[in-house]
Amino acid sequence: MNGPRRQRGAMRNVFWLLGLAALAVALALLTGQNQAMVSLFWPPYRFDVSFNFVLFCLVAGFVLLYLALRALSMFRELPRQAQRWRSQQMERAAVGALMDALSNQIAGRFVRAQAAGLAALEQLNSHPAAQWPRRGQLQQLAHLLVAEAAQSLQNRSARDEHLQAALHPKLAKESTEAREGALMRAVRWAVEDRDLQAARSHLDELPQGASRRIQTLRLKLRVARLGGATAEALETARLLAKHRAFSPEASRSIVRGLALDALREAHDLAQLQSVWSRLDASERAMPELILAAVERAHRLVALAPDEDMAAQAHELTGGWLEPVWQGFAALDEGLQHKLALAMEPGLMRLDATGLARLEQSQRQWPNNAYLQYLTGQACRQRQLWGKASQLLGQASHSLHEPALLRRTWCALALLAEERQDQAGAQAAWKRAALLGD
Repeated sequence: MNGPRRQRGAMRNVFWLLGLAALAVALALLTGQNQAMVSLFWPPYRFDVSFNFVLFCLVAGFVLLYLALRALSMFRELPRQAQRWRSQQMERAAVGALMDALSNQIAGRFVRAQAAGLAALEQLNSHPAAQWPRRGQLQQLAHLLVAEAAQSLQNRSARDEHLQAALHPKLAKESTEAREGALMRAVRWAVEDRDLQAARSHLDELPQGASRRIQTLRLKLRVARLGGATAEALETARLLAKHRAFSPEASRSIVRGLALDALREAHDLAQLQSVWSRLDASERAMPELILAAVERAHRLVALAPDEDMAAQAHELTGGWLEPVWQGFAALDEGLQHKLALAMEPGLMRLDATGLARLEQSQRQWPNNAYLQYLTGQACRQRQLWGKASQLLGQASHSLHEPALLRRTWCALALLAEERQDQAGAQAAWKRAALLGD
């Protein structure tokens, strides 16, 4: 950048030297051999003067007149220059106070930041007639810094006062970016105050272009979660994940959590199915969401027992569980535990195909305690006493969760009673009782 500028300066100097040389040559040719005379008449006198001397006097007179006019102009300009200098000094003082406020705000020194911001506003407002560039933008930033410091100091009245000053239409015309920033700050402060109505009001004031920015989407997510609008929060979280606002792990966790909330908020099977259909394909393949949906379906059936509803829930959950069975080997122990809890209420309604798949999975992973438990309970409900006793006996030695282990001992006690084994039944009931409710 500096290289071309130096080259242009060097070329300009060369042209000046060439012009001066040409002027010197022209003067030398004109005056060197000039014998002309100039006669000046002032009756009754006559003066004969050399032409060169007259030329010299004209040039000298022009230079003196020019210098005199320049001196007069500079003298008349002195008051304006002094006023301009004072204005520049005040502007620099205001900008310096604004920078101090920003530095103290970043450093967490909120009292000093507030004082510096007020000093900047005082400098800016002390000379309203001064023509400073970006005066309105400086005032907006000063008001925002004072409001930010007041929010950190829990001084809401001062915060609201300076926020309204920053959003004044006269200042907003000079800098739309500063106004958008003030509205975003207002949304964040409203969320921190848990004022949902104010947060949504400030969000609605943002222009369409600003409402699609990542920072605005983050605020929309917080507002939606504050208001319990799970569907809106889930859609916003998907947009943030698409724009890579979070890491892949964080995006997956946020979307999964919101989808779980949406599934838990379903009040009947139709609403649950509607929520499930609105999930993305990648979300419907998450084992956590599948198991949560199945568990919610069984819970809804348990809350309002109905044969048709139970059949509908079983039909729905059968299709939902298909990806879980396909990826069973990749499930960790926690998800396998949830699978056992989610499938147990529907074991009685398993058809021959479902039971065959369950038995095939148990034979494929014979040491898996959860598959032993599920297959054993399914066999017990179908009065396959021998196989049920064998599988549940194996599960009683492998399970660690108290709830499932208690159900296992209860089932073993019932099987012992079927065999007329009173001693075995009493021992099993005792083991179940020791595990509590």
